[in-house]
Amino acid sequence: MPDAVWVVAALTAVVAVLDWRAVLRDDGRTERWAKPGVLVGLVVVALLAGAGGSTSGRWVLLALVLGLVGDLLLLPGPDRFVPGLVAFLLGNLAWVAACLAVGLERPALGWVGLGVVGGALVAGRRILPGAHDAGGGVLAGAVAAYMLVLGVLAVLGWATGLLLVGLGATLFVASDTVLAMGRFVQEHRWSRPVVMVTYHLAQALLMAGLVF
Repeated sequence: MPDAVWVVAALTAVVAVLDWRAVLRDDGRTERWAKPGVLVGLVVVALLAGAGGSTSGRWVLLALVLGLVGDLLLLPGPDRFVPGLVAFLLGNLAWVAACLAVGLERPALGWVGLGVVGGALVAGRRILPGAHDAGGGVLAGAVAAYMLVLGVLAVLGWATGLLLVGLGATLFVASDTVLAMGRFVQEHRWSRPVVMVTYHLAQALLMAGLVF
């Protein structure tokens, strides 16, 4: 593995920590460059690691780019939640495709992912009613579709038999559950920092598990 991969990975980790600190301190100025900077770094790491040379790797690159688009849409400023939701939904579909391309070598482990989904549904049982109250049936339907795709990712991520992929999918479910709870039910002081830490770790673990 080229030394450049580890250098860029270390720099990306530093940018991620700076973003978490910015979110904790409500430092929107830093967040505007640090948040998308993390996904840019992960794209570069994946490219240097040879992701472009395999079908699963190319799906990973697409998923990361769509995550970057979603991050840009959800930066502090005008409310672009729905376009951001669509970008992340497409990104999760790309992660699903990457899991299928790498192979479901341990399908029985899909039950672990199903357990993760069940726990998230119990914890977030008020999300869909809250989304309906906030934006009617259209928004609730979009959120439900997103939850369905995310659930599929959790199951297939574990079914690959790759620990990092399973953990990454699990953290994605946790991140988006906390985010949706904060937006549609009740936001806490710790919500956004937890969302960002789990989100960045999810993207990094999925990328590492599927590319390395």
